[in-house]
Amino acid sequence: MPLKVVGAGVGRTGTNSLKIALETLLGGRCHHMFEIVANPDQIPGWMGAIHGQDTDWHDLLDGYVAQVDWPGASFWPELSAANPEALVILSVRDPELWYQSASNTIFQVFDKMPPEMTPWFESMAKLMGERFSAELDNPTAMMDAYERHNAAVRAAVPEDRLLEWTPADGWEPLCERLDVPVPDQPFPVTNQTTEWRANLGLPPV
Repeated sequence: MPLKVVGAGVGRTGTNSLKIALETLLGGRCHHMFEIVANPDQIPGWMGAIHGQDTDWHDLLDGYVAQVDWPGASFWPELSAANPEALVILSVRDPELWYQSASNTIFQVFDKMPPEMTPWFESMAKLMGERFSAELDNPTAMMDAYERHNAAVRAAVPEDRLLEWTPADGWEPLCERLDVPVPDQPFPVTNQTTEWRANLGLPPV
């Protein structure tokens, strides 16, 4: 089943809120890193893609109508090519705020990975190094990588396929581009830094 949405925005740009919103609007499942953590059977397929194996993207994302967040966000060229009718959503935020959020949350995982997940996070480190930046503790390098990533998406995806979106934009731009009604409910706000760190057993910042 082809994807209706390819998410090119990296983690900590409102991707979990976007996941929940897209599932509401499209009536199907949206892929996110959380899906891999909850379903480790997906790990071999994604590791194969990261390590350069030929990947059937439709098979890898079978059962999903949309995809957001890492690792899929780093494969946006392949996913958008495999799903030529899909809307490409680039979720964004201020680069400094993005780095502050990412360094306080998802980058912490690499130092606190459970042993059974070590091969997966080692593969994610490889993906970051090859398609983003491995210098997680270097704000300048990471923000530069963030800006390069977003610029590459803007340069490659035609305007009629691209929606640049922030969580503050809410439902309306998504509904307009997906041609669906605006739900009569607040836009989801989830996975904030305090909540994320509490789930990992880290103190507040």
